[in-house]
Amino acid sequence: MEQASLCDLNEPLIDHAEGQFFLSEAFKIIMEEVLSNGTDVKQKVCEWKEPEELALLLDLGVRETGEPRDKLLQRVRDVAKYSIKTSHPHFFNQQYGGVDYHSLAGRFLTEALNTNLFTYEVAPVFVLMENEVLRALRQLVGWTEGDGIFCPGGSTSNMYAMNLARYQCFPEVKSKGVWALPRLSIFTSPESHYSVKKGAAFLGIGLDNVIFVKVDDRGRLIPEDLDEKIELSKSQGAVPFLVSCISGTTVQGVFDPLDHIADICDKHKLWMHVDACWGGSVLFSKKHRHLMKGVDRANSVAWNPHKMLVAGLQCSALLLKDTTNLLKQCHSANATYLFQQDKFYDVNLDIGDKSVQCSRKVDCLKLWLMWKAVGSVGLEERVDKAFIHARYLVEQMKKREGFQLLSMVAPVIKERMMKQGTMMVGYQPLGNKVNFFRATVFSPLLSQKDMDFFLDEIERLGKDL
Repeated sequence: MEQASLCDLNEPLIDHAEGQFFLSEAFKIIMEEVLSNGTDVKQKVCEWKEPEELALLLDLGVRETGEPRDKLLQRVRDVAKYSIKTSHPHFFNQQYGGVDYHSLAGRFLTEALNTNLFTYEVAPVFVLMENEVLRALRQLVGWTEGDGIFCPGGSTSNMYAMNLARYQCFPEVKSKGVWALPRLSIFTSPESHYSVKKGAAFLGIGLDNVIFVKVDDRGRLIPEDLDEKIELSKSQGAVPFLVSCISGTTVQGVFDPLDHIADICDKHKLWMHVDACWGGSVLFSKKHRHLMKGVDRANSVAWNPHKMLVAGLQCSALLLKDTTNLLKQCHSANATYLFQQDKFYDVNLDIGDKSVQCSRKVDCLKLWLMWKAVGSVGLEERVDKAFIHARYLVEQMKKREGFQLLSMVAPVIKERMMKQGTMMVGYQPLGNKVNFFRATVFSPLLSQKDMDFFLDEIERLGKDL
């Protein structure tokens, strides 16, 4: 028995031939179920099952012994079958719908290479690639210099900006902690993403110190009220340090007046952060980039190409105007087993200490390959087409009599569409407004036929309500 065990040590535990055959078969299923059926308007967006039934169908429990190939391939098929088809043209539910095949190839390649983006020695291609992609994004913002990093989602980008702004004001926070600081205050719109509140709680600033500024009828932050609230906060003994404004609010898609906000930030010497996770991609468009006029005056910008550009989850960039290496100063821990200073190459290429993470996925390849494939002109076309689709929807709704939804109707229509699998679109209330549907219509797979289907399907599902 002992001799058999020793012999086993001379062989790998992975059978490459079997593993690669399994992978090729699994990929055929992915192509068929996800990328063919999953983008076909004649097929369902979802195959709805109640949680208890779905758990039984998937047989989710893990066991002591493994399963044969055929059974595993059936599991791959089942996962694909019962998952939501987010690439489907009738998936209007979230801000990551659609598929770009070049980006998807980048995502597959990223997973296959399975490297960690912290040092040049283990990720030489991607260190250089990330730097170049960030440089190109900063150029669109209007900065010739700066810094940045890809983060695991826009919420993290927003929290990074908050942490950097605090560190710039009070660098002693890194060693002494929050007890050594005065009471700080953050200013944002009530339409801001909830990550602003989460970040304030996570960083020890406190929810009570997130001050909401009034917005106008369109949901745009009112600069005059921002100025007044900053003055009031100062008079109450707090130290304002950050204004977080928005380019593309989550629900209404509103763009704050950045130029006017920048004037106030300059006046009070506050860090200006722009949450452009949703709307940042308008910078590719000559027609629509005016919506972010003044963004070049910000200190930081959060931008999610996995949204309007359809780069695929996740692809979230934090861009900085700073040229003093603030990102690394704030987050570094100088781990000597990774970031040795006597390496044979330029150690500035070891970018891992800019992040609070150690393990960090490669998120630049999907965007880089897609950008290489379609160019800035192709990405501009996607942005412009999304605006055209949105305007078309509004125009068509105005032409349809009685196209208004009451608060109790939207949840019922949502339930029906999910159970029938024909479409997915989100709904929510906003302030004192009743529930309404929020359709995201930026997927490059969409056509006007899909816009018409969206309206027709809501009417069909709600005709008896």
